[in-house]
Amino acid sequence: MLAVAVGVGVASCGGGDASGATVSVYVAAPLCAAAKAELAAHGAAAGSFHVTARCLAPSERAGGGVDLATNGANSRRATEDTSAVATLEPPGPATRFSRAILESASIPLVVNASAHEGMKQIIEAIASATSNVRESVKEALEPS
Repeated sequence: MLAVAVGVGVASCGGGDASGATVSVYVAAPLCAAAKAELAAHGAAAGSFHVTARCLAPSERAGGGVDLATNGANSRRATEDTSAVATLEPPGPATRFSRAILESASIPLVVNASAHEGMKQIIEAIASATSNVRESVKEALEPS
């Protein structure tokens, strides 16, 4: 049963969307608790999709620097997940490094100091997604 559920989630991001599929949003550590609360307020769903928030390891160093190894590992974690449809980070120096990695997999990066506002924006994009969930969400969040 678990294998079937995972298969449906994976299929949802690459080709046609599958009703009830699970998609993932990767969230920077400082925003994660509030993003999960916002997601819970929406019933962990957006349209016909179940949405999971996946918390990332802290990559900001005390004093304002960025731990590039952690930042890169966080971004690669999202790119390796076929259910990933977006990443949410607060404004700061880490975003310029993560954006380059995420762009290679067409995963949009939402930069917002408010986890509630950022997650709400992502949920709305997922709810309006069409046949290719990741591409639809990217187009909604980063129109060309």
